[in-house]
Amino acid sequence: MDTSFSFQLQTTCRHTHARVGVFSTPHGPVETPRFMPVGTLANVKTLTPDQLRGTGAQMVLANTYHLHLQPGEGIVAEAGGLHRFMAWDGPMLTDSGGFQVFSLSEMRTVAEEGVTFRSPRDGQMIHLSPERSIAIQNALGADVIMAFDECPPYPASREDVIEATGRTFRWLKRCISAHDRSDQALFGIVQGGVYPDLREFAAKQLADLDLIGYAIGGVSVGEPPELIERIVQATAPLLPAEKPRYLMGVGTHREIVQAIAAGVDLFDCVIPTRLARHANALVQGERWNMRNARFRQDFSPLDPQCGCYTCQNFTRAYLSHLLRSQELLGYTLLSIHNITELVQFTQRIRQAILQNCFIEEFGHWLKS
Repeated sequence: MDTSFSFQLQTTCRHTHARVGVFSTPHGPVETPRFMPVGTLANVKTLTPDQLRGTGAQMVLANTYHLHLQPGEGIVAEAGGLHRFMAWDGPMLTDSGGFQVFSLSEMRTVAEEGVTFRSPRDGQMIHLSPERSIAIQNALGADVIMAFDECPPYPASREDVIEATGRTFRWLKRCISAHDRSDQALFGIVQGGVYPDLREFAAKQLADLDLIGYAIGGVSVGEPPELIERIVQATAPLLPAEKPRYLMGVGTHREIVQAIAAGVDLFDCVIPTRLARHANALVQGERWNMRNARFRQDFSPLDPQCGCYTCQNFTRAYLSHLLRSQELLGYTLLSIHNITELVQFTQRIRQAILQNCFIEEFGHWLKS
């Protein structure tokens, strides 16, 4: 293992499993708990790298499957890897393509060897195996890479989840064998659907492999919020305390607080930029449609308590005008704010844990 990777646990909450740590990577530290923006095609939509840095983001995600389709991992490698290609000098994570096994279920076939997709771009057949996924991620060059997994949908029968969970573990061992870059950390993914005993069995299997970090996958795939909370509460404490824990694809305020209380360190979600493209602002946990008439003559900042570039320079009326006019600047300004909102939210939680007041300040998010 590259000595550039380490996880230092600084403190834990007295009343929950919430914790504060620092995950060190070759491209810098990630102070946890932390929200990570998603940059699917080597860019966080509508933002420049400088604007992204201004949000307080430390670690950014990219998508293996989509980068394989366009421009191709060979071009990224020739450019010097993802960091140079997109001019981002901070930590990066690539997923494995495993989520597309779930999201493109009508366009793929799963077998023990791997998954065959029909490309949505040109109809060509694309084969992804654990070995191929790792090879692509090795070429992309992110700091953290994810094991190739099978994410069962919700609802799914217990038999189908058992099959997917077992295959995910077998694929993980193939990923470990294929991975040959010591400057990249391979994370394993816990599957198991909504079955606590399957989650527990999978978590213990992964923990025995002594990986650099671990992720909880297969949540937020259609199940109700109370089930997501129950899955995360049951799974996170089973993962090694001395390793970073990553909850994949979760990004609402309530879900983040619930997961942090369960002991999760890292989160990602497309919510902030997707909402921005639909004219929605995240303001202290609420969602505002900025096209609403009430904002047309509102000359106050979007959020007077927010220090982001958008809130410090523009009014609600101006944002409403841009978004009603479908001006691209409107999407950029909302993306800046929405990402800042979630990053700062996790930073405030971090401070509350350090000051032993997590429940006092954020406990209301844990109530139904």
